[in-house]
Amino acid sequence: MIPLAALEGVIDASGIAPLIEAMLPAGVRARQLSVRTLLAGMCLTQADGRPAHLTRVHHALITLPGDDQARLGVLADWKNGLHLLTYRQTEYTFGLVARALAKDEPDGLPSPDLQAACDQLLEASVPAEFKDASASLAVDWTDLETFSRPPPRGTRDCADPEASWGHRRNNLLRSQDELFYGYYFSAGTMEREENGAEVPELARRMTVCSCRHDPARALVPVLTAMPEQGIPLGDILGDSGYAHRDAAAWAVPLRAAGAQLVQDLHPHDRGPRGTHEGAVVSNGNLYCPQTPRRLLELGPLARTTTKDQAADHDRKTAELARYKLGRLTSDDEDGYHRVQCPAATGKIRCPLRPSSMLLDRDRPEILQPPEHPQACCTQQTITVPPDVNAKTRQKHDYPSAAWRRSYARRTGAERGFSTAKDPASNTIARGWCRLMGLAPLMLFATTLLVVRNQRIIAAWNARQEENTRRAARGLPPKTRKRRRKPLTALAAGPP
Repeated sequence: MIPLAALEGVIDASGIAPLIEAMLPAGVRARQLSVRTLLAGMCLTQADGRPAHLTRVHHALITLPGDDQARLGVLADWKNGLHLLTYRQTEYTFGLVARALAKDEPDGLPSPDLQAACDQLLEASVPAEFKDASASLAVDWTDLETFSRPPPRGTRDCADPEASWGHRRNNLLRSQDELFYGYYFSAGTMEREENGAEVPELARRMTVCSCRHDPARALVPVLTAMPEQGIPLGDILGDSGYAHRDAAAWAVPLRAAGAQLVQDLHPHDRGPRGTHEGAVVSNGNLYCPQTPRRLLELGPLARTTTKDQAADHDRKTAELARYKLGRLTSDDEDGYHRVQCPAATGKIRCPLRPSSMLLDRDRPEILQPPEHPQACCTQQTITVPPDVNAKTRQKHDYPSAAWRRSYARRTGAERGFSTAKDPASNTIARGWCRLMGLAPLMLFATTLLVVRNQRIIAAWNARQEENTRRAARGLPPKTRKRRRKPLTALAAGPP
């Protein structure tokens, strides 16, 4: 159970309660339920594993100890005596907040005020000692169904007009994806730096958008606003659903904000995709035109790959790296940079570069150079414009061992959503929230992530204390072992 004081501390640190209060209209008499108390009740509801219903928020507030009720205004002194907060008052205050943060003309995207309020509340849930622990974020999206029934075929009339039809992946063998009616729920989870110490996987940013909008495009302005708020961007870990977007929709704005991409390429974007000045464009890099085709068509390892197969794959990707054109300069103000032939940099032997033929024979050798060499073979350097590999260029060569180790951190985003969709606690399946519209859903989704962050921090601190006690006794840190028994072993056992 998360203490009320911890949740109040997050709300106060965010500073959103007085800002929202200033946006609400003034009534004839003062409201008994303040925005601060409402947010505390919403967090308490999620902390107890209750659905995101206003009846549950009201019940969480009126069941607090008497001192807390008086302090938060749940129990107020009226002219006729003490008055306990009613459900109507809870519904009224929440309606004012939702209308104040929503757009005048809803379009399925959050308003700037709503997004800013959720960003501040979620950022306040990250303790000060972890704010600079890592700049890497693992991003992903999931489905968030609305409680409204879809409109009848051929119409748009339903209780939640902002919602729309979307696709989600299921774990059933009969189908890879299925339709749902609602919203896309995106989040960025903090992950450790490459070769860095472990950090708690805290949700740093989130957003919700209608399924009629692209979730990747909806998340980009949320991430690119972080440097302006004093939070630098590091590695952005995303799957092929993000990498397959147009460069202007995902990769270009994130690079302009200072981020480095570590992402899985879509099958349609892998392998050779044309040439530039004679060099082969493949997997986000430029390669020698005589690079073996079998190396250019290497893909990522399968889950069932053995150690020997992984070692052979790493040997091939290391050989492929020798054919890559070497980068000489960083991007200038317009995004241009210069690269050089791999033979000129001493990585391969080529007759077109006589000096490279004096290198050791342990390097790959071009036996049949092009009959009509192009600029990449005849010039000392070539200029690469920003539109070349703008979509697929990333931090590590794809699909090398360095890329595989770095990309393995992305599973933190899936773990974050697995806790948010756990039926044993807070499951965001249909019926979790019965309020209509994007603003109510996004507010409750934010409080859910705030509560999840508090749970992660509590578990992290408990684990660190346990490791400290074990170190004092001369024991190594406790590790979690994954024990798996094959079906054959279970079948051979006694009944």
